[in-house]
Amino acid sequence: MTIDYDRYDRIRPIQWQGDHLLLLDQRRLPFETVYLRCDSAAEVAVAIRDLAVRGAPAIGISAAWGVVLAGQSVQAAHGAEAEHAMSSQLDALNASRPTAVNLMWAIRRMRAALRAAGAEWREVIAAEAEAITREDLAANRHMGALGAAYIAAGSGVLTHCNTGSLATAGFGTALGVIRAGVAQGRISRVFAGETRPWGQGARLTAWELAQDGIPPTLIADSAAAHLMKTGAVQWLIVGADRICANGDTANKIGTYAHAISAKHHGVKVMVVAPSSTVDMSTPHGDEIEIELRDARELLFSGDRRVVAEGVDAWNPVFDVTPGHLIDVIVTEKGVIERPTEAAMRAIFQTG
Repeated sequence: MTIDYDRYDRIRPIQWQGDHLLLLDQRRLPFETVYLRCDSAAEVAVAIRDLAVRGAPAIGISAAWGVVLAGQSVQAAHGAEAEHAMSSQLDALNASRPTAVNLMWAIRRMRAALRAAGAEWREVIAAEAEAITREDLAANRHMGALGAAYIAAGSGVLTHCNTGSLATAGFGTALGVIRAGVAQGRISRVFAGETRPWGQGARLTAWELAQDGIPPTLIADSAAAHLMKTGAVQWLIVGADRICANGDTANKIGTYAHAISAKHHGVKVMVVAPSSTVDMSTPHGDEIEIELRDARELLFSGDRRVVAEGVDAWNPVFDVTPGHLIDVIVTEKGVIERPTEAAMRAIFQTG
């Protein structure tokens, strides 16, 4: 069945304007639609660090355009010279978030394009950033079709965090599967977890689905196990920030708990991510650096403290779901059922 992309793929959070970058400021959603202007690589790095832009693919795409912005302040005869001159700016971009492998992947790809370029290196890196953007959108649409094919007609699904157009070049990863599944009549009801403490599910996913005419049902994160027990959902569909060689997957904090509940209740788990999220150099999840953010995100609501003075907080923003809890990993290069290292290497063999 053909998907009406004009209906299900209208949001573009990253917009290159020829000499500057516009990023849809996701801290302001759902009540304000404001684009943040970035004129330098440093401003892009701050936007990534401060969650104005978020979602592993979107972080990588934004960083690629950050490299283009870095080049605007550099005079160099060829790409290799430009890369050397831009090195500190690229390092700062690379360090803006530690867990999402797409960020490092995009910087490596942009560096490689720079090193191979001659006098026209500015045009080369702009074309490379555009290619990264275009390829992500095409991959998302393809993954949507691949993942939806696993879902029986009339199914209910639960998703966590935000994995839609806001987190990608467009259409989304896990939300792309959900969009495709709704368009094909396979998905009858979509539940979104609120995703504390930043509320990406409540603020962003629910807003995105509503924009497309897909009525979301919001739940508290702690209600997920009870929801699964009722039989209302048949699939947990999530994205990923890093997928290891054995299928272990880092994603937004709370995914691991949902996957354990899903296994207990017979709910299948689908991870949807582009191949740029697969890190075959990391053998298993124990070697993933888990980002810890400011305790203030838990202790305050806006500028108002909501927890008693003297109380501290631990705020990891990712966790790792072991591969044995995952039924299907969907990438644009293929689908891995019941992921193992052998199954991963069959598709992502690094040599």
